[in-house]
Amino acid sequence: MDIFEKEALALSADIDRGKLSAAELMQATLERIDAVNPAVNAIVHLADRDTLMAEARAADAAPRKGWLHGIPIAVKDLANVAGMPTTMGSPLFADNVAKQDDLLVTRLREAGALIIGKTNTPEFGLGSHTFNPVFGPTRNPYDLQKSSGGSSGGAAAALAARMLSVADGSDMMGSLRNPAGWNNVYGMRPTWGTVPAEPSGDVFLHHLSTSGPMARSPSDLAALTDTLTGPDTRQPLSSFPGVAVPMLATPAPRQRIGWLGDWGGAFPYEVGISDISEAALRLMEDIGHIVTPIPAPFDADQMWESWITLRSFAVAGGSHELYADPDTRAQLKPTAQWEIERGMNMTSMQLIHASMTRSNWFRRAAELLEQVDVLVLPSAQCWPFDVDLDYPKEIAGVGMDTYHRWMQVVVPASLIGLPVVNIPIGFGENGLPAGLQLIGPRASGGRLLQLAQDWHKVTDWPNKRPPAL
Repeated sequence: MDIFEKEALALSADIDRGKLSAAELMQATLERIDAVNPAVNAIVHLADRDTLMAEARAADAAPRKGWLHGIPIAVKDLANVAGMPTTMGSPLFADNVAKQDDLLVTRLREAGALIIGKTNTPEFGLGSHTFNPVFGPTRNPYDLQKSSGGSSGGAAAALAARMLSVADGSDMMGSLRNPAGWNNVYGMRPTWGTVPAEPSGDVFLHHLSTSGPMARSPSDLAALTDTLTGPDTRQPLSSFPGVAVPMLATPAPRQRIGWLGDWGGAFPYEVGISDISEAALRLMEDIGHIVTPIPAPFDADQMWESWITLRSFAVAGGSHELYADPDTRAQLKPTAQWEIERGMNMTSMQLIHASMTRSNWFRRAAELLEQVDVLVLPSAQCWPFDVDLDYPKEIAGVGMDTYHRWMQVVVPASLIGLPVVNIPIGFGENGLPAGLQLIGPRASGGRLLQLAQDWHKVTDWPNKRPPAL
């Protein structure tokens, strides 16, 4: 097996046993990036090659730090890596070079990772399609004319194209789940607080997004989850020590799976999305789990209004200073300006009503997750679309009234911070990949990974059908 086909834990074991050196792995990684990244455009900054090779040789000579010792990783271009650019896909920050590592990067380094560069993201991570005016679009390795999804589209495409064995991502509105599904890999949105954010700015109000792992196997997903997980004393809502890897040592108990379908007709799906999802659920039954259709458990319109209110409030909280200056405002993409304007014009009562809706849905979901163990929805409502399209304007004849309405299917978990694992579920007649969201109650990430591991043993889609690059 070629080095770049191996998963991260296998590479880690080879380095630990002396079968592979970090220098050999770094050289192979750089050669793979040279071969396929020009077509895919997933890695948008690569550190100096001589420096990277020197770091790899130093890792070979040093005591083993952790399971990532000597493993190359490129970090999503929303997080800071000391000495590397953090552009966030915006012309405003095209020349910005980070002075220090973010917490997530610190934890990667402490486990032994070698940070080689940055992966592409939409401007400020807004939108589930990875393109920006600084680096252009990231293309889907399964069809270079299609989107890789987003906002972790660069990470997902780099994994699928075998440029990386494991990657970080982040997820507010499907930013891990959609690109994982569209690139035939795994992605996990952890429970809020599991992976603490960078301890800067407000640490109480704006909890919609979270960082998380992406990989080509649930075992790698679990290992990276445990690396990134754990409380940070500077943040009030961080908790949950890592337990995922030990849980994978035992098979998942029989799971009661609730299939939410199209949420009673509220979520339009392109032709084939329901079919491939239901075929995957039949295989779940063959594995030994119980699948039950669940009627729409909550009003989708109320949930959507709560979501877009709280999302715009969060976006404005992080970007209002850029909007306040007319010169920087003019360089923001129109959808970013729209989000910030909405957030700045929110009234306190609008926010209270949105939070009450969120609270009501959380209570209803808690009741539902006592009747079943896992809730299931598709990872996206459509197939990967044309890479030159900003976003889908309609799905199945239904008009999309915002730039992100086409991703409404991810809102039920995002709104209330539940853990989700995307599993790859195969390919449509169009040759494009799809995914399924496994949603559980708070702090159930380990059990979701057990179920994903059961699925992977039977299907192994990432290795069964790699992209033809």
